Amino acid sequence: MSQLKKTNATLAFYSDFKKIAKNVNDIAISLNMLNFLLGKDNLREAVEALWERDKKVFEVMDILIATRKTDKKKFFDENGDFRLVHSLFQSVDGIMEFLEGTGLAKIFRNSEIKDLVDYVFGVETGLDTNARKNRSGKATESLVASIFSKAGIMFQAQVSSHNFPKIAEVLGKDQKIFDFVISTTEKTYLIEVNFYSSGGSKLNEVARSYTEVGPKVNSVNGYEFVWITDGAGWNAARNKLEEAYYSIHKVFNLTNLKDFISIVKQETPRRKE
Repeated sequence: MSQLKKTNATLAFYSDFKKIAKNVNDIAISLNMLNFLLGKDNLREAVEALWERDKKVFEVMDILIATRKTDKKKFFDENGDFRLVHSLFQSVDGIMEFLEGTGLAKIFRNSEIKDLVDYVFGVETGLDTNARKNRSGKATESLVASIFSKAGIMFQAQVSSHNFPKIAEVLGKDQKIFDFVISTTEKTYLIEVNFYSSGGSKLNEVARSYTEVGPKVNSVNGYEFVWITDGAGWNAARNKLEEAYYSIHKVFNLTNLKDFISIVKQETPRRKE
């Protein structure tokens, strides 16, 4: 517990600019056309002109308030009714309601935004923070893969339990995609990897799940379940981690992962066929 790390974040963790750039590029033509509205005192007249030219350009306007069409965000209108934000882009009146109601109309008229493509790049960067949770898991997997590679350990990544009929049989409904598989002449290690920088119910669920899966895997001759986990979040779920530790037998953090590597190296690696 004293070795748990506060974060596994690299500089690349904070923003996925490749994805951000793609999201912006996908709607860049529409955004450039919407730039026509910037600085117009008679905004409604400009909206009408653009509507006559190509009404589809307004379909991307959700992103201007950091939402997406797929989010299906709703709002209360002046009559107290619930309506979808995206439903406003079906008419000039609806578009003006959107612009005036959100405050964008004033910003547009005052030219406080110079270019909507640049503006949306910033919005997408902010929205991308929601994806950090997924990147945290991938970052840990990448780090563990790097540690294995540097230690000369051969492994497979993202392997289905269906590849091991005996394991699939004991797991039953609990079929899994293991993050890593390492095979030696003595046994095959089925490995799960994760990192939790903060507490929450997810940690209890994961620990409980692995406490059930681990013994099932270990009951099959020639197989062993390994759990590599880290993160200060475990301080809030210490009891569950302790239960898993004594149930699974092979639980490691990033600091003592070298102990598992030593075990593997003592055994003869099984070469890939």
